[in-house]
Amino acid sequence: MIYLDNSATTKPDESVVRSYTKVATDFFANPSSIHIAGGEVEKLVSESRKQIASLLGIHEKEVFFTSGGTESNNMAIQGIAYAHQKRGNHIITSAIEHPSVLGTCQQLEREGFQVTYLPVNETGKISIDDLKNAMREETILVTLMHVNNEIGSIQPIEQVADVLKEWPAAHFHVDHVQGFGKVSLPYSHEGIDLMTISGHKIHGLKGTGLLLKRRGVTVKPLFYGGGQQDTLRPGTENPAGAVSLAKAMRLALEQQRNYPSVGSLNRTLRDRLKEIPNIQINSPDDAIANILNFSVLKFKPEVLIHALGEEGIMVSTKSACSSKQNEPSHVLLACGFDTNDTAAAIRVSMHMNQSKEDIDTFLTVLYEKIKNIEELMG
Repeated sequence: MIYLDNSATTKPDESVVRSYTKVATDFFANPSSIHIAGGEVEKLVSESRKQIASLLGIHEKEVFFTSGGTESNNMAIQGIAYAHQKRGNHIITSAIEHPSVLGTCQQLEREGFQVTYLPVNETGKISIDDLKNAMREETILVTLMHVNNEIGSIQPIEQVADVLKEWPAAHFHVDHVQGFGKVSLPYSHEGIDLMTISGHKIHGLKGTGLLLKRRGVTVKPLFYGGGQQDTLRPGTENPAGAVSLAKAMRLALEQQRNYPSVGSLNRTLRDRLKEIPNIQINSPDDAIANILNFSVLKFKPEVLIHALGEEGIMVSTKSACSSKQNEPSHVLLACGFDTNDTAAAIRVSMHMNQSKEDIDTFLTVLYEKIKNIEELMG
């Protein structure tokens, strides 16, 4: 199988699976228990937190384990909104966020919060001037994704963080799910208050993730129970998930050295796709290297995806969270693409060790399938 849907999920690294299995099997005690076995497991969780903090150059008390990106995004957005609503009720995000962000913001609107959805240009980027104009005294949160999961556009996160340093009442949350292990961020930047990272996007396991919360930032918990994780994320911790996530994050940062080679594969994809009639490249030129979105005009993407799948090649249309919904991509529409072109979009997303042979085979099979379908259509 040639797997080119890594933005949806990645294949877990064997060493990550082994670390999970080892802890789950040999260190199964509850880390909150006061007996010796519980203390050993608690130490494993603590060591994992310290390892992650060291990798990112932050304090260990800023690391909170979650079940993944959606939970972390909800914890950050709702947690800030509810904790600071007496100070203000205004939230700023963009029109091309992940469904876990847009859905949360829309729910908060129904509860009386005001949300500004910043537009993006044709390359999928917000304008810093638009952000500055949208800021007001009631703004308590700006939430933006670093890397878009459909077209790979990269937001100017550091510039946004610099702007928000001038607004001490406003918090900044970054959805770093697609960027971690590929595009670096200054995790200790004083303008960044919260950050989301997901394990299964970096060859970790589903059900693992992080919310990084800068010390001093007040976030209201979404649920209540014991006092685990400073009461922000109560409930029995997942020691095997924590250990495996720390390992996956370390491997992801090591494999980031392969980013230039993935950039070369991206250029090959772009050049070869442009040679095929009726193909339109949707990802901007300066997008992240591992994602390339394109449309095969006048084709239903489902037909091509199934045809490629029959040959063992896996690609997708848009976010896996919304790919089964029969609607055009909200990301491409926000970038100004035609509705028909948007409906024909296909996303290729590579991992950091993708081979040139995989890409060559994909391009050959794609060309053949398009040709065959066109002949059948007459």
